[in-house]
Amino acid sequence: MPIVRIDWAAVDRMLNSPAGMVGRDCQQRADRTAAQARQFAPGSMSESIAPPVVQRGAAGPSAEITVRHHAVGYVIQGTPPHPIRPRPPKRALRFTVGGRIVFAAAVNHPGTKPNDFLNKALPAAL
Repeated sequence: MPIVRIDWAAVDRMLNSPAGMVGRDCQQRADRTAAQARQFAPGSMSESIAPPVVQRGAAGPSAEITVRHHAVGYVIQGTPPHPIRPRPPKRALRFTVGGRIVFAAAVNHPGTKPNDFLNKALPAAL
């Protein structure tokens, strides 16, 4: 009768290590998700999406995709209508409308709709 010996340390590395079979699959899925998120991200925000990092967690490998952009929370959650005023000591806002430079003491921003581009990108991991 043959004897089967299981190398439990090897099984643990395969299942839980970022370099193991499951960890490599997790990295590939995270890379696809980050690439998709870069396509969905508005403007220069796509450039601030860091390469995914796979870590060993309590339940096995997990991936983290980080966006390093100061406005990411406003994009993902959206903003309500709000006034914009210049910061002191400035007395006016300066912007371009239709190719013309315009000055204003304040403007009423209409707000923005949420764009949860990270969650929209998740199906790329499947």
